[in-house]
Amino acid sequence: MAFSTWHQNPTFLKPHGSLPPKPCTATTSSPSTYVPVRCGGPRSQRGPLVKGRTLSIEAIQAVQTLKRLHRTKPSNVDDLVSKNLSRLIKSDLMAVLKELLRQDQCALALRAFSAVRSEYQAELSLYAEMVQALARNGMAEDVDRLIVEMGESEGGIECDDKGLVELIKAVIGAQRRESTVRIYGMMKKSGWGWRVEADEYVAKVLSNGLKNFGEEALSQEVESEYKKSFAKFSRDRLVKPII
Repeated sequence: MAFSTWHQNPTFLKPHGSLPPKPCTATTSSPSTYVPVRCGGPRSQRGPLVKGRTLSIEAIQAVQTLKRLHRTKPSNVDDLVSKNLSRLIKSDLMAVLKELLRQDQCALALRAFSAVRSEYQAELSLYAEMVQALARNGMAEDVDRLIVEMGESEGGIECDDKGLVELIKAVIGAQRRESTVRIYGMMKKSGWGWRVEADEYVAKVLSNGLKNFGEEALSQEVESEYKKSFAKFSRDRLVKPII
């Protein structure tokens, strides 16, 4: 019976003078009035910010001016590149190019890249970034022109550059058969395999790419040249005198 009484009236065990529990002060939350704010508006062409990306005032102004002239007076863009971009220091010029590539402003990036090549020697990894951006934006023919210009301006190619495999993979990924064959020709002209030791991974990527393009003879040639290079440089290392 006692158990039944406690179950029906559980407060009877509390001290006589205890206060009743405070009523809950929580109220039903009203619908949220938060409105997300989007910077730039729908017409803005500026891409999202990237963590760690810093541009100088000069680089930001150059990018903004290039985009504005490209939109309003495209005939003046070449004059701006020759007069203004060439005056930037290397770090700012590279920052402008990287930002244009990030925003997929490939037409402007090509002009900025020309300025980089005229002032400094462009690394193969930078060529690879250009190829990837051009292919991503459906500018495959510009990939071929870029590789042709590289052969004309540079003559050869830095076969021991770590960016070489990045460039080969980018051109193959863009499905540019002629450009892939042209790069291999520049590699041979620069002494790949006999003056510069052939890298196994580079040979594998290049051989597979050529094979996928139907260039079976060149694919086998790449594999053969790598084997010769491996044997030659292994022999040279064995007979090299110890100082």
